[in-house]
Amino acid sequence: MLEKEIDYLKKYLSNDKIEEGIRRLENGEPVQYIIGNVDFYGNKIIVNKNVLIPRFETELLIEKTIKYIKSKFNDKIDILDIGTGSGAIAITLNKLADSNVDAVDISGEALEVAKENNKINGTNVNMYISDVFDNVNKKYDVIISNPPYISKDEDIMDIVRNNEPHIALYADMNGLYFYDKILSECKNYLKDRFIIAFEIGYWEANDIVNIINTYMDNVNISVEKDYSGRDRFIFIMK
Repeated sequence: MLEKEIDYLKKYLSNDKIEEGIRRLENGEPVQYIIGNVDFYGNKIIVNKNVLIPRFETELLIEKTIKYIKSKFNDKIDILDIGTGSGAIAITLNKLADSNVDAVDISGEALEVAKENNKINGTNVNMYISDVFDNVNKKYDVIISNPPYISKDEDIMDIVRNNEPHIALYADMNGLYFYDKILSECKNYLKDRFIIAFEIGYWEANDIVNIINTYMDNVNISVEKDYSGRDRFIFIMK
């Protein structure tokens, strides 16, 4: 059952670490934490139990966001990544877009990982502690977030629940808390023309669109699908 993961370990771990790695696998630890890094959009991203493991869907969020940035902006832009975790989104956008990127997270432990990733990838992302906008003091062309969006009573895979940080997984309001908080406060941190890019739970699109319409007028809303054909992203543009 773990043959694929064991082969992966053998590819990335030295011989003296294989036995320990297999033992950690058998105890239910994700292979990415055992190896200590993942490939995200061609970038080496360090991961440990203080940060979520970046998923393929988030690479698609990057791809779609870059498409919208190129269609909307010609000059250097300001980007804010809320809930940056490992820094994967912020670092990748800093590489792909002509941009000044700020990245915030409420977790100091996560930010230590993000700062190390910023260093090893040669990017220049400004990373600092903030509970959403609490310590933010400028306006942005793009706000992007893959926030916690799982309801606290939702059943998720054991390997996720038992290993990845709950602060980055679960949210109040049936998983909608951070979308509501960001959308209710973002007008003070957006320029006149902007893009907001969210990764979402596939079951949340209608509820989030209702939240958008509660707080924002005269915006274009696009709900877009992931590789499995499920609603996974929302883009708000003006």
